Amino acid sequence: MAHISVLSKEISELIAAGEVIERPASVVKEVVENSIDAGARRITVEIKRGGTTYMRITDDGCGMHPDDVPTAFLRHATSKISDKDDLDKIYTLGFRGEALASISAVARVSLLTKRREDEFGTRYDISGSVPDGEPEQTGCPDGTTIIIRDLFYNVPVRQRFMKKDVTEANAVSQIMQKIALSHPDIAFQMIRDNRMEFCTDGSGDLYAAIYAIYGKEFAHDMIPVEYDDGYIHVTGYTCKPLYAKSSRSFQNFFINGRYIRSRVCSAALENAYENLIMTGKFPSCVIMVTMNASDLDVNVHPTKAEVRFTNEKEVSDGLYFGVKNALMSNGLIYEFQIPKTRNITDWTAPVPEEPVYIQPKIPDMSLEQMNLSEDPYVSFAHEIKKHEQMPEIAPLSIVAPVADKVSYADERVNTEFMNEIDESISSVKNEAEVYPVAASETSEQTEEDWHKEMMGMPDETISMVEPECEEHAENEPERVKVRFAGELFKNYIIAEAEGHMLIIDKHAAHERVLFEKLKAGIEQHSRQLLMEPVKILMGSDESNALMNDYEAIEKMGFSLEFDKLPYVSVTGIPTFADGLDLEELITEIAGDLVLGKSRPQPEYLDDTLHTIACKAAIKANDRNDPSELQWLAEEVYNDERIRHCPHGRPVMFVLSKYELEKQFRRV
Repeated sequence: MAHISVLSKEISELIAAGEVIERPASVVKEVVENSIDAGARRITVEIKRGGTTYMRITDDGCGMHPDDVPTAFLRHATSKISDKDDLDKIYTLGFRGEALASISAVARVSLLTKRREDEFGTRYDISGSVPDGEPEQTGCPDGTTIIIRDLFYNVPVRQRFMKKDVTEANAVSQIMQKIALSHPDIAFQMIRDNRMEFCTDGSGDLYAAIYAIYGKEFAHDMIPVEYDDGYIHVTGYTCKPLYAKSSRSFQNFFINGRYIRSRVCSAALENAYENLIMTGKFPSCVIMVTMNASDLDVNVHPTKAEVRFTNEKEVSDGLYFGVKNALMSNGLIYEFQIPKTRNITDWTAPVPEEPVYIQPKIPDMSLEQMNLSEDPYVSFAHEIKKHEQMPEIAPLSIVAPVADKVSYADERVNTEFMNEIDESISSVKNEAEVYPVAASETSEQTEEDWHKEMMGMPDETISMVEPECEEHAENEPERVKVRFAGELFKNYIIAEAEGHMLIIDKHAAHERVLFEKLKAGIEQHSRQLLMEPVKILMGSDESNALMNDYEAIEKMGFSLEFDKLPYVSVTGIPTFADGLDLEELITEIAGDLVLGKSRPQPEYLDDTLHTIACKAAIKANDRNDPSELQWLAEEVYNDERIRHCPHGRPVMFVLSKYELEKQFRRV
């Protein structure tokens, strides 16, 4: 056995520092908690490059005596407790005397401090637990300023495990949000890379602090909580059930002014919302619990983020009844919110000229040539399309006689064209509408084109004008023609192909089609920009996941901006996502990415693609144009990949003509 020896002070300091200081957020937490214990009323935190190279925490607290400055950086040196009995009733945030010693062991630290009664302040520099000289007098404001540079400069192995700067900065911002919420009576400023992240007024109003940190929308959805059973006092705010979030990121619990993570508190909160929120949703809250300090143990871990309760049931019941009473007393009546539409009309712009449509002359044809015996309207349209003297005319749009589509036809119909053929089709004018759409002369979008775009259908006009597309198509196998026959129960497509009857689940089929398009990155080329970005409030884990996998998100057709965290701005979406609930969609995508980080499989992004495809696909009971369902049936039948939906359910069943005739005893 090797000789046993006592570790040197340098090594022991580095080992001990690893328990307290994990990342820049740990440094900020420890120093800010010391500022609060020092009675500060105004605290400013500034970081650069996520805090890895520069952190500055300034407060207006009581300051330190010049003789106490070197002692403050010794391990287990503290002014918070003096004997073992003090551990039973801790009301301060710091008490272990490890923060400054651990920080100075792994970073370069400069301290400026001054008491109000002193004429001069004190400056002290220390790096790697080694002082850079004796404390010296200096001019500085009342309070304490600590500057930390080059975190983990002497521990390279820890530097390699640091995340990206934006990730570390988000962690610092998140811990500062928690601290600011826990002390609304203190004015906090958070500066990130020379930009103000948030600022609270220190008025003592918790609602004002919530508004300043999470924004107007989040604060609007909160209801007050007030409960006191003699054992614990519960105050704060909780959300209305309709506005529950997709994760627990916005559950904030504070015990005696200390932010904690507690399964007991989370379980009590969610039990109060039982049968009030949808499965997979979680309530958000900012709950303050005040109780006797002797009934809980905060000395569980050096980070002091976990606590133990002497009587967990009393705490759980107090939280449950406090939140439940708040929900019941507010009646859960929701306001009907009409979104405000912005008038973006530029009144200084010149009035656009009316477009002039030039319709080529229609050749004279008799009714016999049109072959109107079976379906005069359709036969006439096919004759017009086939006529060799009319190469300039784009394919005619033939719309079924549905009441809500007639107005589209009336607005686009060319009167000159109708006058010339009025004699030929007057007998069928009330049953159908024919209107030509010039492929290069109109800027309006027909309803059929709109349906194709929303469904992800290909644009036929592109293949007509681009010879490269025609050459590419010649190399592909010939697609089987599928005849759409009808729709059953508003969800199942009935079609015919190659002597088989096809029964297709339209939702599952379209979901798979969109999934394959997303996986191939096709939707990246059909992105549309939003006139007004959609802001979504997210937790740091979710926004980090979106930033780390932004290349994949952009490939799906989304454009996001992260310059106003904790809000993520959606500036562009794929065309088929128009009309969807973007807040719910992006939050679910972020949640899938967060969960995917814990799985080693490279296909973890599939869950995200499933989410997008499922929400964007057509649904059962949707009213769909026959041309949409015709296109979808052909996509399913001709693509071998589309046999199951992303969740594994079958997409299509096939019944051969022989089997059908056998059922009727015809064979």
